[in-house]
Amino acid sequence: MSSPTRERAHLPECRHGRTRVTTAACDRKRNMLNSSNVADKMAVPGFTVGAFILLLHLSSVVNYPSGKVTKSCHGMVPEHGHSPQSDPVHHISVSQTTFLPGDQIKVTLSGKPFKGFLVEARDAENLSGPPIGSFTLIDSEVSQLLTCEDIRGSAVSHTSPSKKTEVKVYWNAPSSTPNHIKFLVTVVEKYKIYWVKIPGPVISRPNVPPFTTPEATVAPMPTLSPISHLTKSFNASDCGNKKFCVRSPLNCDPAKELACVFLSFTRHDQSVMVEMSGPSEGYLSFALSHDRWMGDDDAYMCIREDQIVHIQPSRLTGRSHPIMDSKDSLEDMAWRLADGVMQCSFRRNITLPGVKNRFDLNASYYIFLAGGAADDGRIHKHSKQPLITYGKYNVTGSPKNIGGSHSLLILKVHGALMFVAWMTTVSIGVLIARFFKPVWPKPLFGDAAWFQVHRGLMLTTSAFTFIAFLLPFIYRRGWNWHAGYHPFLGCTVMILAVLQLLLAAFRPPSHDPRRQMFNWTHWSVGTAARIIAVAAIFLGMDLPGLDLPGPWKTYAMIGFVAWHVGTEIVLEIHAYRLSRKVEILDDDRIQILQSCTVAEAEGHAFKKMVLAIYVCGNLTFLTMFLSAINHL
Repeated sequence: MSSPTRERAHLPECRHGRTRVTTAACDRKRNMLNSSNVADKMAVPGFTVGAFILLLHLSSVVNYPSGKVTKSCHGMVPEHGHSPQSDPVHHISVSQTTFLPGDQIKVTLSGKPFKGFLVEARDAENLSGPPIGSFTLIDSEVSQLLTCEDIRGSAVSHTSPSKKTEVKVYWNAPSSTPNHIKFLVTVVEKYKIYWVKIPGPVISRPNVPPFTTPEATVAPMPTLSPISHLTKSFNASDCGNKKFCVRSPLNCDPAKELACVFLSFTRHDQSVMVEMSGPSEGYLSFALSHDRWMGDDDAYMCIREDQIVHIQPSRLTGRSHPIMDSKDSLEDMAWRLADGVMQCSFRRNITLPGVKNRFDLNASYYIFLAGGAADDGRIHKHSKQPLITYGKYNVTGSPKNIGGSHSLLILKVHGALMFVAWMTTVSIGVLIARFFKPVWPKPLFGDAAWFQVHRGLMLTTSAFTFIAFLLPFIYRRGWNWHAGYHPFLGCTVMILAVLQLLLAAFRPPSHDPRRQMFNWTHWSVGTAARIIAVAAIFLGMDLPGLDLPGPWKTYAMIGFVAWHVGTEIVLEIHAYRLSRKVEILDDDRIQILQSCTVAEAEGHAFKKMVLAIYVCGNLTFLTMFLSAINHL
């Protein structure tokens, strides 16, 4: 759309000395432009580029564990997947050793620096029973109350992973209590180093028989399968023949390509040998799922810790940290680290009756493959969307060679529609309205041809935006709080697009006094929509759901912005030079008419050439992004 204050800038004027002489052709041109449905300019190059660069630096933050460990209340065991330490280096002390109902006793946990803890009071004669009594906080900055076994405040845990050496709380004796109370504490020094149920002192009611410690029985330690070191890399030679393989890229070979993400299942009678390989400095994992959503899944993880790899079964309960399970169901575990590639293998039975959370392998599942960073044995959220197979597969059935996608089809369509709308249709539509009114003034279906093209492109932009806007809500079944600023910018763009349609529907006639206000409003809303839309695209390209690979995407998007802004600058300079050329023509009326017509014809040809080149460049950028989305 042209700016309201510059509608006359494109009129060819002919001057001689101080007297302005306007030819008949120029008069006709002015009358045509003044009576047309003028569209506003929708771009301010300098402001646009500045806004894009500023919004590129938006980033997200990472949260730390909050100590809400209610799931661990009964067993008091952290779900870290490591074995607890045996020799405690922390202890509990109490302010008194006898109590009456209603008494408040100070309990102090102290020792070498630790990050997390869980304190409970139990019946000393039934330590596996429910917690007794409740606690009162002394320092709410370092400790918080938990509700265990439906008893509010019956346990105390940390509020953050900051290091601490001492924690003090009050224990409140209930009205009905057993004769003897023992305090227990679990202490976490770091993710893989923790102590479970460190026994504290026993406090007793007065005038009751003394507490006698029951004779302890030592349970034998479970025997774990030995873990060996792989001597050579996996290979894909038997994929589709003897092995059921999932690979990304499809048909890659882990023996030849370091970037190959590889998962294979080989059936041997009633067991399955699993091999997993991929580039990772932290962990690799795969999961079997009944649907394409994380949650209630059977997962297996290979976690790097220093120069060792731990192979760990786990279960996924949703968008939270996986819960580590016992390794008893795995056999023949082995691993290898070389050239930044992690490889691990294990064997498990097809069916595991009596083992919780392990799926039978003779059914069909979606297969997830993911990887990410790990710190001190603790895994972090995967940096990109997991690879998910296109359908459900039975890994113990006939061998197959399949691939998957890091992005669901619904998210691919969302991204593709937004690229088409805000990279191509809206950009071409703006150029048509801003520079091509005098080029295509002839009527087409009742309105000027340029206006019909402009309106068609803008309606297409609005339609694509509306469809693309709905898809993430359908996929997420609501709002996505993990996508940063992108959804907020997307909602803003949708609102502005609807507002533009309403403004266009109630556009006043060209000679109406309100037309000037409409022009400015239409231009402002359109410009804001384009800036915010491109900023949303910049942010959306890095989201896990549509994580386009490599740094080229950012450079390509900056290149597109420069391409569009450069085209506008070229057309602006051309319009200015054309108006100056007509101004200095001779004042002979016949020559003026001829010169004006020739200048206009030359100007129109140049504009058409620039538009053709621009459209080719625009479609090249668009094809690059659509191709990248298709290959996710």
